Amino acid sequence: MLSDVPLDLPVRPVLPALVEALRTAGSGVLVAPPGTGKTTLAPLAVADAVAGRVVIAQPRRVAARAAAHRMAALLGERVGGRVGYAVRGERRVGPDTRVEVVTTGLLVRRLHRDPELPGVGAVLLDECHERQLDADLALAFTVEARGTLRPDLWLLAMSATPQADRFAALLGVPDRPAPVVRAEAALHPVTRIWAPPPRPVATPGAGRVDPALLDHVAATVRRALREQDGDVLVFLPGAGEIAAVAARLADLRDAVAVLPLHGRLSGAAQDAALRLTPPRPDASNLAPAAGSVAADRRRVVLATAVAESSLTVPGVRVVVDAGLSRVSRTDLARGLGALVTVPVSRAAATQRAGRAGREAPGTVYRCWSEATHARLAPQPEPEIATADLTGFALELAAWGDPDGTGPGLPDPPPPAALTVARETLTTLGAVDADGRITARGQAIAAVGAHPRLARALLDGAERVGTDRAAEVVALLAEETLTGTGDDLTALWRRLRGGADPAATARWRAEVRRLRAALPTGVPQSVRDGRGPAANSDRLPDDLAAGLLVGLAYPERLARARRAGGSTYLMAGGTAAELAAGSQLVGSAWLAVAVADRSPGAPTARVRLATPVDEATAREAGGPLLRTDREVGWAGGDVVAREVVRLGAIELVDRPLAAPDSARLAEAVLSGLRQAGLGLLGWTPEATALRRRLAFCRQALGEDWPDVSDPALLADVAGWLGPDLAGARRRADLGRIDVAVALRRLLDWRQAARLDELAPERLAVPSGSRIRVDYADPAAPVLAVKLQETFGWRNAPRIADGRVPVLLHLLSPAGRPVAVTADLASFWRVGYPQVRAELRGRYPRHPWPEDPTTAEPTRRATPRRR
Repeated sequence: MLSDVPLDLPVRPVLPALVEALRTAGSGVLVAPPGTGKTTLAPLAVADAVAGRVVIAQPRRVAARAAAHRMAALLGERVGGRVGYAVRGERRVGPDTRVEVVTTGLLVRRLHRDPELPGVGAVLLDECHERQLDADLALAFTVEARGTLRPDLWLLAMSATPQADRFAALLGVPDRPAPVVRAEAALHPVTRIWAPPPRPVATPGAGRVDPALLDHVAATVRRALREQDGDVLVFLPGAGEIAAVAARLADLRDAVAVLPLHGRLSGAAQDAALRLTPPRPDASNLAPAAGSVAADRRRVVLATAVAESSLTVPGVRVVVDAGLSRVSRTDLARGLGALVTVPVSRAAATQRAGRAGREAPGTVYRCWSEATHARLAPQPEPEIATADLTGFALELAAWGDPDGTGPGLPDPPPPAALTVARETLTTLGAVDADGRITARGQAIAAVGAHPRLARALLDGAERVGTDRAAEVVALLAEETLTGTGDDLTALWRRLRGGADPAATARWRAEVRRLRAALPTGVPQSVRDGRGPAANSDRLPDDLAAGLLVGLAYPERLARARRAGGSTYLMAGGTAAELAAGSQLVGSAWLAVAVADRSPGAPTARVRLATPVDEATAREAGGPLLRTDREVGWAGGDVVAREVVRLGAIELVDRPLAAPDSARLAEAVLSGLRQAGLGLLGWTPEATALRRRLAFCRQALGEDWPDVSDPALLADVAGWLGPDLAGARRRADLGRIDVAVALRRLLDWRQAARLDELAPERLAVPSGSRIRVDYADPAAPVLAVKLQETFGWRNAPRIADGRVPVLLHLLSPAGRPVAVTADLASFWRVGYPQVRAELRGRYPRHPWPEDPTTAEPTRRATPRRR
């Protein structure tokens, strides 16, 4: 076959060595830079040397189709002859096909059906350096199949980056890696032009790309059209940015054909970007000549990462690289994904630049600085490190190795992500407790869709009929169909109506595939939509769609937080919000098919959903329905209620008629621990007793009870236990006699001596009994009028004489005149000064020179008449 191709590409000289390495070792690695022809010439060379069919696996459908068309064109044939392809929903092969290009996902499906791959002589895994999940699985499964069942099978990994040691080790045998063949021939030179924006732009992250950067990309495209010849290939992170830049270039459309290229386009639209048009005008003249037609225009192809490798966009001499890439991230806790925009890696930037030099010398305009380039990550992050692994885990289980330890994966799956994936599969009934696939799991895997969607198809067919189940699941499974709206039912009706014929054709092909994937035992009545679930069969389209979405994603069933609002609470506990202007605003319930949550965002954003009613939500989310009899502390009081929930959504809340008394007591206790001891009725007597106990512990040691807040709360069931037994609500706490409860902390000896050691009142020389203030346990205070202490030589002591009482000596008017614990010193030093100052102010009160021998009094001298 290779002899039929006159094209001389840089990889051609190494093809004999490659074939010889495969003939000798049976496996190998081909490392060839972008544009060297490895994707188109290597399969033809291998087909000349091997008897069976050559299967070449590509990570992307658009690349698979393009590679097949390219090889067929080189042979002067149409696709379906000696070169064919197979992607999901489409296959073009014939009896003479020797080379078949497939997606890596399709290769994985074939390996599951028959790991011997009968009739296949060689498997070529292209772009294995991209490290997509299906590519990793295809590599691991093929290596194991070759090692155990097909030692005659040739296996070749092809990479555009020089890091080949890992793949050589995986494809080889212990201590003998597979041979590595390198295409060292230089590509056409590519001139680098650093073209950073004139001012800093915001880092996109999970948000939108800064419009200023898109303005700059469009300006750089205009500059490239002025300065260079040939077509321009522009790399942007997503379809939204492609549309935005296309709008910024709209005024050039008479002179330049602006073409999008991304995975959501129809095959015809992709082919238009990959098809070379006839001659174009001189680069310096952008104005169309009189009578010119579209074929005479230069092209600007606005592409996502699908154009990084494998694809040749003919006519391209210039690349404008925005320097961004869009990758998926998974929030394991919430089960939500997010598309995050990140800086491109250096390896990917090199591949993008290579697109300009595939056919002739070219130029790359990089919309960042050389200093920024040095800080970029050397390689892109493998998908296994960030993606949802539910489907990946099911593939491993179907292969017989649920932990992923057997197959030669380039990297092991992250344990946390794999655990979450296995939990999801267990919930679906796809794997057992040991992670082994079940019969239901085999049926789910046979559908060839995400396990959640496969579950919705299998369980939903009997509820809404096979046709409607397959139609909705096909819409959800085929990402290229979802468009920009968020109303799933409206999108479904548009596809049915054929508003976009190409999209409808792709959708109907997937519907046919899913119908064929249903078990053969499904009754014809169900296939016709007349199944036994008659009530569900009569569901209108929006409720039928909602039921299917709910079966797939029950945790995303959502109820509006308020009537007519745009914010919702999903059954999984995550808040979600509709976009401004959404036609779904006001729906009481939603079944959310697609939602993402940006890191740090308070809510998820609903991307695709359909209205449902509560009855449908209950049916779809049946496993999440539960009835709880709750007795607890909430809102500052005991709450006893019966609650019906759908996950985190409360459907019914009614009072509990006869709550268990023990649970009530526990709820009161919980509330006390949460809210603190202030809930109790602290009378002056109880407060005073608590202070006296604290003083005793301070003065006499830890044999006395600790009455601090933490200690009392820690042992609240001990000292309050009898009182809590009958408590049913907060008000009951306020009626507890706390003083009586505190005395339960004392043993009989402490109780007997408490009044002696920490007397509530002390007798003073005047005969009064005055209350002691124990607010400070280190210094109990006795506030007494000075005249009542005449006769005392020293301050009284308590706690077996260990602690002197701190005297607050008061004037006849009750104002403090002195504070002392050393009364003898005060009589000698302080009293004379106090006497001199106050005897004139209070002449009717005694002010003896020697207070230690004077008569104490509580009264003033009577006035003379």
